[in-house]
Amino acid sequence: MKRILLFVATNIAVLLVLSVSLRLLGLESYLYQQGVNINYNALLVFAAVFGFGGSLISLAMSKWTAKRFTGARVIEQPQDATERWLLDTVRHHAQRAGIAMPEVAVYDAPDMNAFATGARRNNALVAVSTGLLQSMNRDEVEAVLGHEITHVANGDMVTLALIQGVVNTFVIFLSRVIGYVVDRVVFKTERGHGLGFWITVIVAQILLGILASIIVMWFSRQREFRADAGGARLAGTQKMIRALERLKLGVGQPHLPDQLAAFGISGGIGQGLKRLFMSHPPLEERIAALQRRGA
Repeated sequence: MKRILLFVATNIAVLLVLSVSLRLLGLESYLYQQGVNINYNALLVFAAVFGFGGSLISLAMSKWTAKRFTGARVIEQPQDATERWLLDTVRHHAQRAGIAMPEVAVYDAPDMNAFATGARRNNALVAVSTGLLQSMNRDEVEAVLGHEITHVANGDMVTLALIQGVVNTFVIFLSRVIGYVVDRVVFKTERGHGLGFWITVIVAQILLGILASIIVMWFSRQREFRADAGGARLAGTQKMIRALERLKLGVGQPHLPDQLAAFGISGGIGQGLKRLFMSHPPLEERIAALQRRGA
């Protein structure tokens, strides 16, 4: 609840700053003279409903969606020693992290990966791929599980959804403000919305959406460093480093579905501009960060 209130307060604060800036710069009176009379409060409410709506609905459905997309099987009763060990390890990490025992699942996939999701810290899901269990030893899997439990303990799924909601809100808000201005000032539309408004809104949403994605992916990369550090605390720094080094061997393998890619332990690779849109930092950087921490 505190996080939600904080992000709502952030939206309101940005709106106030925007309104004050428009007045101080004289832009509001100029726009009014041009016939651009915008009800910012009503527009923000509209933008917030649609901006946050999709993010919060996705968050609420995240566990159900993850199970359906990956075919993950929740371990109710361990079928073998490996599943029993998985449950015991997750339980141990969860107790140390101060969260309730999450659901533990295994999904059939050849790549080495794992993910955590869920709308609440105390009602989460941690899943590992069969490829990870087959390719890593128990020390490395223990570190991966510590990484995922740290995501849950940090509330990363909720925070990422809220950040996505904030940027969605302002993409919708700013694109419509730009559309109003262009429609009235450039196309001289006097009443209602002309064609210029709709074209401008679409173009502005695309461009602002790209910038918003860069912001969200930057946050996603930062949380991976924090989760690595948490995994090191729970399982040991060297185990976490060895797990990441093992993941390097799987670069180029198929990964999680796009809807879950940001929640996996390993992401893709990219250089140049593509790097700005990566949900995970390069494994080399993550390993170097842990080595500095260990030193």
